[in-house]
Amino acid sequence: MASAKRVVVAMSGGVDSSTAAALLVEQGYQVIGVMLRLWAEPLPSPPSPLSPPLPGEGRGGMGEWGGVSNRCCTPEAVDSARSVAALLDIPFYLVNAEEPFRRHVVEPFVAAYAAGRTPNPCVACNRHIRFGTLLRTALGLEAEFLATGHYARVQPPEGESTGYRLLRGVDRSKDQSYVLHMLGQEELAHLLFPLGGFSKRQVRHMARLRRLPVAERAESQDLCFVGGGDYRDFLRRYGPWAVRPGPILDQAGRELGQHEGLAFYTIGQRKGLGIAAGEPLYVLAMDAGRNALVVGPRSALGRRELVASDVSFVSGRWPTQPLAVTAKIRYRAPDAAAMVWPLEPGRVRVVFEQPLRDITPGQAVVFYEGEVCLGGGIIE
Repeated sequence: MASAKRVVVAMSGGVDSSTAAALLVEQGYQVIGVMLRLWAEPLPSPPSPLSPPLPGEGRGGMGEWGGVSNRCCTPEAVDSARSVAALLDIPFYLVNAEEPFRRHVVEPFVAAYAAGRTPNPCVACNRHIRFGTLLRTALGLEAEFLATGHYARVQPPEGESTGYRLLRGVDRSKDQSYVLHMLGQEELAHLLFPLGGFSKRQVRHMARLRRLPVAERAESQDLCFVGGGDYRDFLRRYGPWAVRPGPILDQAGRELGQHEGLAFYTIGQRKGLGIAAGEPLYVLAMDAGRNALVVGPRSALGRRELVASDVSFVSGRWPTQPLAVTAKIRYRAPDAAAMVWPLEPGRVRVVFEQPLRDITPGQAVVFYEGEVCLGGGIIE
């Protein structure tokens, strides 16, 4: 019976996770609310930009540097989650996960920008923190499931020959399977996504009906650890070596101007280059070795191929032959028809039917077959 099953709900103080918790209580689960403390302040000042720390070096690194206000675990967010837990009459715990978050999410975030890549820290957080640290916490509390407010669905095995499948959320405008592509059979066996079959509008309506105090809370699209500024402010403070000015070069290597730091640009960007030319210029590449931004005409944009690493498949089975899929190269990108060619385990080559103009190293490429998320990896 569902009433005997214990589930830990990842609570953020927002409407999604709060509604997920309320639905599970109504379904008869024994619900425990858990919120992760991910990023705190204040601490000592960052080191000189001339000597960036090595990830994991000593007790230093990002976790001991000065702090900025964040929104992922503010006192207000903690109070909101705690008030929802009290209303639902469920226990609530605040768990410190600052060290693994620093090591697995924030340090690689800065390092990626320093290397001329554009990272997606939500993917790293899901891989290591939400469905790593938090899932282990849930199992340590003798829970059978971990539940989150993600807009995605888990389909149980249908017979002995199939495993768990990860499906897109019903609300395509909110579907979050892209940032969940790294989940495998071991994780999916213990995961619940109560909101996957609803739209955002329905979720807010359900929150209002249940008089949840967070029903009207605004939704933020910011990175949870950058606080009231944006990622540029965060990098200036925590990774100044990643934002060094350098040359803007054309495809022939001629210098056209100066950029403010590679981290402030992305592939396909046109505005904000600060250079005059006879035709519009776009960012084509970021050369970290020369700290150079390479620009060119729109006609030079677009590639049909990419190589991805850190690739995993939800089924747990590595393909032995090419796969015909649709793929997304960014969270908000449309699906594009492609063939996935397996290389050595963990790496694939993806060839698209049509050139895509904004294939960006550091972002995730995620593979689909209709509603089913097959897996994905990080664009090299």
